[in-house]
Amino acid sequence: MKLPSSQQVFAYRNRPPQEKLVDQGFRQVVVVLASLVGVVLLGILLTVLSGSREAMASFGLGFLTTSDWDPVTERYGAFTAIYGTVVTSILALLIAVPLGVGTAVFITENLIPLRIRQVLGVMVELLAAIPSVVLGLWAIFVMEPFLRPILEGVYTTLGWLPFFSTQPQGPGVAPAILILVVMVLPIITAISRDSIQQVPPELRQAAYGIGTTRWDAILKVILPAAVSGITGGVMLALGRAMGETMAVTMIIGNSSNFSWSLLAPGNTISSMLANQFGEADGQQVSALMYAALVLMLLTLVVNLLAQWVVRRLSLKYN
Repeated sequence: MKLPSSQQVFAYRNRPPQEKLVDQGFRQVVVVLASLVGVVLLGILLTVLSGSREAMASFGLGFLTTSDWDPVTERYGAFTAIYGTVVTSILALLIAVPLGVGTAVFITENLIPLRIRQVLGVMVELLAAIPSVVLGLWAIFVMEPFLRPILEGVYTTLGWLPFFSTQPQGPGVAPAILILVVMVLPIITAISRDSIQQVPPELRQAAYGIGTTRWDAILKVILPAAVSGITGGVMLALGRAMGETMAVTMIIGNSSNFSWSLLAPGNTISSMLANQFGEADGQQVSALMYAALVLMLLTLVVNLLAQWVVRRLSLKYN
């Protein structure tokens, strides 16, 4: 005779009416709160969509491929801001992912004493708590002057390439990329550390049992087992980088003139909205709403891609 499971016993037991009432009330509250998230998101989308109708009717898809932004003649194009948003976010991730995952491995594996690893973990978490405006000020007064001779050397050596064809003179896309690295590094490190710590110790011991070295175990066993969580953290960091406003606004230069060069001043959608929305009127407001809609769609694509990648990696390695 098959005995009922503990869940079936709990479900079929004679519960008092008060407990049933609490369960029903909790279920209804959870449903309402979860629905509010969708309602708020839908409300934001409808507001931005409604505000951007005039610009969409006037400029169409050409808004995405032109870089003119002239409120006097009411000619608007967001290609410079879109290019800056995508380039700064992706290049920041290319730098931050190896650093973040490497830091996570360093503070989770038994490479240094436990006390030092704990201190490093706390320092990473404190880095995430620094306000954006403070990081922006640090970028202006410390990071950019320190980097300028290095960027000038890059311009002197590789100035024949379109991506380094502008002499650095202060704020620009390259400093914005580096400040984004500082901002997304704690997210990648923290999530990667938690994912690595969730790997069953049996996998590690089995790898050592067949004669695998420590680094082979890390690269071929531990990281593949944690890759779905690490990928989710990377995609979360990408969304943060695309939407970052204050620090990037303070260091990127906020120029609407398009340039392929990473050493020239640039712009992002978030920076453009922060700089211009307070003083905008007429069709400029609709153009900014159109740009905000583009940013929302980019973020949505990133989230959908993250879910798809995490699901595929989970099926492959788990």
